[in-house]
Amino acid sequence: MKTFFQFAERGTTYRKETLAGITTFLSMAYILIVNPIILSQAGMDKGALFTATALSAIVGSLLIGVLANFPIGIAPSMGLNSFFTFSVCIGMGVPWEIALTGVFVAGIIFMILSVMKIREKIINVIPQDLKYAIAGGIGFFVAFIGFKNAGLVVANPETFVSIGNLSSSNTLLAVFGFVITLMMLVRGIRGGIFYGMVATTVLGMITGKIEVPHSIIGKVPSLDPTFGVVFTHLGDIFTLEVLAVIFTFLFVAFFDTAGALIAVASQAGIMKDNKIPNTGRALLADSASGVAGAIFGTSTTASFVESSAGVAVGGRTGFTSIVIAFCFSIALFFSPILSVITPEVTAPALIIVGALMATEVRHINWSRLEIVIPTFVTIIMMPLTFSVATGIALGFVLYPLAMISLKKWKDVHPIMYILCALFIVYFAFS
Repeated sequence: MKTFFQFAERGTTYRKETLAGITTFLSMAYILIVNPIILSQAGMDKGALFTATALSAIVGSLLIGVLANFPIGIAPSMGLNSFFTFSVCIGMGVPWEIALTGVFVAGIIFMILSVMKIREKIINVIPQDLKYAIAGGIGFFVAFIGFKNAGLVVANPETFVSIGNLSSSNTLLAVFGFVITLMMLVRGIRGGIFYGMVATTVLGMITGKIEVPHSIIGKVPSLDPTFGVVFTHLGDIFTLEVLAVIFTFLFVAFFDTAGALIAVASQAGIMKDNKIPNTGRALLADSASGVAGAIFGTSTTASFVESSAGVAVGGRTGFTSIVIAFCFSIALFFSPILSVITPEVTAPALIIVGALMATEVRHINWSRLEIVIPTFVTIIMMPLTFSVATGIALGFVLYPLAMISLKKWKDVHPIMYILCALFIVYFAFS
């Protein structure tokens, strides 16, 4: 097992990998609760959605762990489940069965692109400075999510955002978790992020801010209402409206996943010579999980940026992903316990992990303006637009234009020009 996952080469142990897997699971376990809540508003069965969410996470995490040896968790994407429900089903009036079939078709196209190594080629031709910007930008984005979940940053109609209510008991609980985690990390305590989450949960239950579960074991809901629905609606996708939806699923999922892979590989020290090993296998695992998720009955899956929480406590190999899959398997039967994993519990971890990921920006060549502006826009627009894909797209547009202005167009790979043109068209019609 150690040889298969290359423990020696990546400087890790079973203990580190297990702790990393549990930490990542705790950071992304909210998807088991939130995904059914969001997708059920499109008319889908909430119980079936819970099971489909867990199963898609199990399949995806196992695949990327075994095939690509990556310490990443895969589950239904938060951005795409909202797009599925509010934009496609509610906004456009597309029945959820047809929308889910669109997710299935997008997954099949993804698999084809992965097998043909087109996705891998695109990721490998991204300039190194942009890759560092993507990794750092995701760090700012993850931290922003953490501040929002902690109640430290709230919406404001006059200034868009402002500081939250610092006297709120829930916010104070998150602040406690942040401080205790910070103290452990700076003292060099391995697993400080995980221990901080445990301490926050315990304090929350003691103070009554987190409800103590009344039971431990719960019944696994039936998958019948959603399983295999995609196969009965394949003939309904050939309309301009649904084809546009499929393209959007492709665009957002591609660059969400690309961003997560770059960020985690960079943080874990896996990326070498501006290339990520086993990229093709990782992308194949990601796209296959999307197909499986659609068959089970959930929206598009993606590699979770929260995986960086596990990397921060030592995760370096696919064994971390195996542990994540195992945790999701257990969660199927112990769903009542999930109620203790509240946003206040995971928020401190996200803030600190965001800070650790943001250090990647130190590798950017800040002395060249043609690099500074595209990379800065990539970084800042991820949290400001609440979208990794949008930040990446803007960087892909500005970088070739800046290089052309300096008559250095030959230094840019032709694929970057194609992507630049596609993104300009996408923004023009979005």
